[in-house]
Amino acid sequence: MEIKSKAFVEPQINPEIVIDFPNGIPGFEDQTQFQLFQQEDSKIVYLLQSVQDEYLTLPVAHPSSFNINYQFALSDDEESTLDLESIADLLILLILHKDSNIDSPSQPTIKGSIKSPLLINTKKRIGIQKIISTIEQSITFTEKDNEIDLIEA
Repeated sequence: MEIKSKAFVEPQINPEIVIDFPNGIPGFEDQTQFQLFQQEDSKIVYLLQSVQDEYLTLPVAHPSSFNINYQFALSDDEESTLDLESIADLLILLILHKDSNIDSPSQPTIKGSIKSPLLINTKKRIGIQKIISTIEQSITFTEKDNEIDLIEA
C-alpha cells in the first residue's frame, strides 16, 4: 500500500509493520496508525509517518543517541495497553522538534521531548506516549562521553 506524504516520495506502507497507538498521540488522538522510516542522510533521525494523514510526520530519535537513559514505572493502564512480555521488546523514542534560534534564525535548534517519550512494543507493534510529570536528572561525565540519566521522581 502506498501513502502520499509530504516527507517522502510515495513511501511504501507495510501493514505488517504498522505501529498501532490505540489512544493516538496527545495532540493527534485521531491518528492511531504509524510506520517508522529511516530519514535519508541521517543515522540518528527516524520519521514516524501517520498512515491516516499524509501531512503528519514526526521526527523521532533513540534517547541513547543523546546519551539519555530512562528509569520509570508503567501504570497498570500503560502495561495493559503495551502488553509487554519482555523489556527487550520495548523501544523508547523521543519526538524531536525545531526551536527557533533568535540569534541565528537560519539555524534552528533541534530539541527532544524528554518528558514525553514514545514507548513501543516492537513485538506486537503497539505504542503509547508516556507523560512523565516530574523527572530527576543526573549527569555522569566519563572520559569518552556524557551521559544523562532521567529518573521519574
